[in-house]
Amino acid sequence: MTANHRAEPDAGDGPRPSPASAPVIEAAGLRKQYGGIVALDGIDLTVQPGTVHAIVGENGAGKSTLMKILAGAVRPDEGEVRVRGTAVDLTTPMVARRHGIGIVYQELSLFPERSILANLFVDQEPTRLGIVDTAAMTARAAPVLSRMGLDLDPATPVRLLGIGERQLVELSRLLIERPEVLILDEPNSALNEHETRRLFTILRELSAAGVTILYVSHRLEEVFAIADRITVVRSGRTVFERARAETSIAEVVRHMIGTSQEHLFPPRASETGAAAPGGAGLQVAGLTVEGELEDVTFTARPGEIVGLAGLEGAGVATLLGVLFGTRRADRGSVVFPDGRPAPRSPTDAARRGVGLVPADRRHLGLMLEASIARNIAHVAVGALKARSPWLRRSDLLGPALRQIASLQVRADGPGMPVGQLSGGNQQKIVVGKWLEIAPGVMLLDDPTRGVDVGAKREIYVLVRRLAAEGRIVLFRSTELPELAGLADRVLVFYRGRLTGEAAAAGLDEHALLHAINTGELRGTVTAGSTTSG
Repeated sequence: MTANHRAEPDAGDGPRPSPASAPVIEAAGLRKQYGGIVALDGIDLTVQPGTVHAIVGENGAGKSTLMKILAGAVRPDEGEVRVRGTAVDLTTPMVARRHGIGIVYQELSLFPERSILANLFVDQEPTRLGIVDTAAMTARAAPVLSRMGLDLDPATPVRLLGIGERQLVELSRLLIERPEVLILDEPNSALNEHETRRLFTILRELSAAGVTILYVSHRLEEVFAIADRITVVRSGRTVFERARAETSIAEVVRHMIGTSQEHLFPPRASETGAAAPGGAGLQVAGLTVEGELEDVTFTARPGEIVGLAGLEGAGVATLLGVLFGTRRADRGSVVFPDGRPAPRSPTDAARRGVGLVPADRRHLGLMLEASIARNIAHVAVGALKARSPWLRRSDLLGPALRQIASLQVRADGPGMPVGQLSGGNQQKIVVGKWLEIAPGVMLLDDPTRGVDVGAKREIYVLVRRLAAEGRIVLFRSTELPELAGLADRVLVFYRGRLTGEAAAAGLDEHALLHAINTGELRGTVTAGSTTSG
């Protein structure tokens, strides 16, 4: 530590008053090295009181190390931290809490066998006449739990809760302490859409009440929905900082990766001169699902990535459901490369080599509490027409090790619970379990949703690899630059109809945005005239 750091305050010290205009947190020249790895390389940060300040960057950029230093969990090798203008030495989390700084980590630290109430007051239980005052704990916890939308019996053991509910309990524990600075490291990584909206409402209320929030996330759409200011960290340094209203996702991405967003995408086969694989394609003709799809006709070829563009409710999700066997068409036909019609069920789809990576991987694509090995094996095992009711460890281990190596999954091993992986590595597991059945058709529904930029780049490479191996890939994305950058062709859906088609090369976000909102994709092949080429 530098010589001008203050000594640790005694137990009676608390947040020091300072002018309202002074930054609540300042980090200057922080450095941290772990062996030969430089985690922070002289990083600077200034956070104004009462703001939601987002910290973004690729995995390994230094975000978590910086937050741990501010929370007293890690000590820097060099540099200074100032709280309300005063240099402090945050030697422990307890010291940080005395300065009004609290943190919720992505890795939960709850005690599964204890109740919700006991977890909210770990080592801070109020007492009465030397006995833990459960009534006082309940009274203090009730408004916080209600605010979080946790309508649960406080006596419920935490082990009975879902991952999302556990994350809300962890946040509730911190809010009971009433910190002046709240650090959230990927706070909604386990939350569903409803829980995330509730969290954002609470964060806005806290900010309006003067609480300062440091928000670490890789979900840029959500960062732009909640943050007042955004700082980009790359290679242990601050490389960009702006008010959210003065920047854009594209600009933030450019600073995160050090290049423009277009460079995230690997070259198309047509750009490398690679020959397109042959074989039968997927043929859809006059496909109709009353009220959802109307007379949809197209062909997808082996080795091709076909982008599916459309607003929510435009019919793309219904199409994927028909192709995977979860929906039934009222009219029209579907012919798969095996010459047969649409699958009757997801099990039938798996047996025929049709895979689906769902948009909601946490609830529909994975068993979060189960190991990587069980997640990887369960599609292949479920697709078997006859098998032993007992699975040997080797039946699980071989496929898991194969996919961990092939997809470069960052994990402690095949026994690691999937819920402990990062979003990008979870998505690789979803893809990997389908690769075990050697699918000829891959249906990808928003496959990079909720993963960081670095993981997106890896998924793009994987999608191109699937196509290069001769698979048919149908790819839906809510991020329009992905459709233009990754697909070979884009089909535009509008109010249940396929209204146009265009080669993806040369398309831009503005043209696609106009198309999905109006159904007009200028200079395209009209619906009904799509061919196998």
